Amino acid sequence: MEEKPQSRVRLRPVDLARPYGLSTQAVRNYEEAGVLPAAERTASGYRTYTPLHARALAAFLALLPGHGHRTATALMRAVNRGAADEAFLLVDESHAQLLEDRRTLRAVENALRDLGPEARDLGPEACGPGPEARDPGPEAGQSGPPGSPSATFIGPLADQLGVRPATLRKWEAAGLVRPRRDPLTGYRVYGEADVRDARLVHQLRRGGYLLEQIAPLLDQVRAAGGLAPLEAALADWRSRLAARGRALLAGAVELDAYLRELSPPGDSP
Repeated sequence: MEEKPQSRVRLRPVDLARPYGLSTQAVRNYEEAGVLPAAERTASGYRTYTPLHARALAAFLALLPGHGHRTATALMRAVNRGAADEAFLLVDESHAQLLEDRRTLRAVENALRDLGPEARDLGPEACGPGPEARDPGPEAGQSGPPGSPSATFIGPLADQLGVRPATLRKWEAAGLVRPRRDPLTGYRVYGEADVRDARLVHQLRRGGYLLEQIAPLLDQVRAAGGLAPLEAALADWRSRLAARGRALLAGAVELDAYLRELSPPGDSP
């Protein structure tokens, strides 16, 4: 019996959906979003798909873990309308973001090393002087007096971190940084421990952690007398970056397979 060419094999929405545990509505939604090529219709209006559609769905689902839904969707739309260069640019951007995230992780690890062994063995003294012991600076926007080199105000600290003062106020409202207030001026005064906390919050935010994830972490650091919780979070972050790197590779394999079916070897570009 003569075998049908792949292009003539007809698949129902359920045939695409079932292997991945999807609903048939999800398959239709993907088609409408441009993730799948447009399906042919029967005389009665039912959608029919081909193995090419199945390959497109496999590629999209493989791209999701590494690129996220928005980028994976944009990738498939570009490929399906013949804009391969646009798709490759999106792939490059995801890899560039992963590289930047790896560099951020390294910066966090370096920041931990820079804190020194005394900060890794946090006791009451290592957490910095109490609010009543921290000397204020002469005015907002300047560092503290010569006798208090670690005291600084919101403006200089924001400049140091490359964030807006409003961001530091937001971190304070979330309980992440706890500057004292100068009793005369009401200005926020950031002591050594506050600056350290702000640096760690800044790096963890760059690493993708939410404020509500950072707050209990800093509370543990302060209460437990050590940076082990933070180091555990960094280990988890490192694992997630490695998983994303593997996912980008897996997605590339499926995307390449789909591209080969769209333009088999020997076809003119």
